Amino acid sequence: MSETVRSASGASAAPVPDPGRWKALVFIALAQLMVVLDATIVNIALPSAQQDLGISDGNRQWVVTAYALAFGGLLLFGGRIADLWGRKRAFVIGLAGFAAASALGGAATNEAMMFGARALQGAFGALLAPAALSLLAVMFTDAKERAKAFGIYGAIAGGGGAVGLILGGFLTEYLDWRWTFFVNIPFAVVAAIGAWLVIREPKGGRNRSPLDIPGVVLSTLGLVALVYGFTRAESDGWSDGVTVTMFVASVLLLGAFVLVESKVKAPLLPLRVITERNRGGIYLSLGLAIIAMFGLFLFLTYYLQIVKGYSPVKTGFAFLPMIVGMIIGSTQIGTRLMTRVPARLLMGPGFLVAAVGMLLLTRMEIDSSYAALLLPAMVLLGLGMGTAFMPAMSLATQGVEPRDSGVASAMVNTSQQVGGAIGTALLNTIAASATTAYVQDHIGSAGSRAQAQLVQLQAQVEGYTSAIWFAVGILVVAAAIAMTLVNAGKPNMGAAAGSGAGAEDEVAVPVVAH
Repeated sequence: MSETVRSASGASAAPVPDPGRWKALVFIALAQLMVVLDATIVNIALPSAQQDLGISDGNRQWVVTAYALAFGGLLLFGGRIADLWGRKRAFVIGLAGFAAASALGGAATNEAMMFGARALQGAFGALLAPAALSLLAVMFTDAKERAKAFGIYGAIAGGGGAVGLILGGFLTEYLDWRWTFFVNIPFAVVAAIGAWLVIREPKGGRNRSPLDIPGVVLSTLGLVALVYGFTRAESDGWSDGVTVTMFVASVLLLGAFVLVESKVKAPLLPLRVITERNRGGIYLSLGLAIIAMFGLFLFLTYYLQIVKGYSPVKTGFAFLPMIVGMIIGSTQIGTRLMTRVPARLLMGPGFLVAAVGMLLLTRMEIDSSYAALLLPAMVLLGLGMGTAFMPAMSLATQGVEPRDSGVASAMVNTSQQVGGAIGTALLNTIAASATTAYVQDHIGSAGSRAQAQLVQLQAQVEGYTSAIWFAVGILVVAAAIAMTLVNAGKPNMGAAAGSGAGAEDEVAVPVVAH
C-alpha cells in the first residue's frame, strides 16, 4: 500500500510535465462544451421537434428526461470505465458514440427514435464527461498551470449552457431543429481526432481491479430512480404514487450501494473519495449551487420569452453578460487567486456574490428594465459562480490517487446532474404553486379580457420571484457548507508544489481508508 501511496505522490509531483498538455486542453474543452451545450440547446428546439415528430405533450418531457436519466445514472460507471480502460480511450470512444447518437437524433423520424437517441447521448456523455475531467486532473500537476486549466474548464462548464441557448435559438430560427443535433458531429470529430493525436496519458494511473458489478447495478438504478423521481415530481406532483415510490427506491438502492462499497475489495466508488472532508464539501456545495442555477435558467428563459416577448435568439443573447461574468470570474479572479488564498475563500464569497445577483432578481416585475435590473443581476451571478466553480472543479480531483481520478471526476458530474434534476423540479413546483395562488386571489378583480391576461402574466412573474427567493437561500447554504467543510490550504502549500494542497491528502486518505 505504501508503494502505491509513494508512487501516487510522485506521479503528481512529476518534474517533466506533458509537452502537449495545452493542446490537449483545447480538445478536452471542446468536448466539455459539446456536452454542456447539449443540455440546453435541445430545450430551445423542443417545440419544433415535438410538432414535426408528433410527440404528445405528455411524452415531450422524455426528450430531456431520457438524456438526464442515462447521463445521471451511468456517470459513476463511466468514471470507473475511464479508470479501467484508460482515460484517453474512454474519452475518444465517448466522443465517437456521442457523435453517432447525435446523428441518430437529427435523423429521427418518430418519437421512439428520438428518445432512443437522447438516451444514447446520455450514456456516451456519462463516459465522456468524467474521462475529460480526470484527464485534466492527471495532466496538469503544477499548481499555477492547474489553476489556469481548471479556470478555462470551469468557465466552459458554467457558461456553456447559456451558449447553448444562443446557438439553439439561431439554429432553430434560421435553419431547422435537426441542426441542434447535427452540430455536435463536427465538435466530436475534431475533439476525438485531436485527442487521439495529442493526449499522452501518464503511465501507472489505471485501475485494473475487477469491475464491481453489484455496485454498478445499485448505483445506476439508485441514481436513475432519484433523477426520475424529481423529474416525475415536476410533471405529476410530489404526492404522486410513482414519484414517492421512486424516492423510496432511490434511498434503499443508494443505501445498499454504500453498504456494498464498504465491504467489497475493489469498490466502484471507493468511500475514501467522498468521505474526505474537502471533496465531500465540494460535491455538496456544488450540487446545491447547480440546483439554484438550473431553476434560474428556466425562469429567466420563460420570463424573457413569454413576459417580455423576446425571440429565442434575443433570449440567448440576453444571457451573454452572465457568460462573460463566468469567464472573468473563472479565468481571471479564480485562476489568479487560487494559488494565493484557500479555496473556501473563493467558493464561499463566490456563492454569496451569486446570491446577491439572485436577490436582485426577486424584484422582477412585468415591466422591469433589462439594463437596470437583469443586466447587473446576471453579471453578479456570472462573476460569483465562475469564481466559485473554478476552485471546486480543481479541488474535487486534487489529492486523489491516479487510479481513483475517473470516479472522483464522475462524482463532480453526478452532483451537477442530480442538482440540475432537483433544481428544475423543486423550483418549478414552488413557482407553479405561487402562480396558482396569485391567480386565485386576483382573477376575480379582472373585469376585461386584457386585465385577465395581465393578471396571468403578473402571476407568472410572482411564481418566478417566489422560486428565486428559495434559490437565494440555497446559495447561502452552499456558501456556508463551502466555508465550513472545505479546509484545504493554498495549492502551493503542500510538500510537493506540483500536487498542491492535495499532496497531504494523497498520503493521508488511502491510509485512513485501508
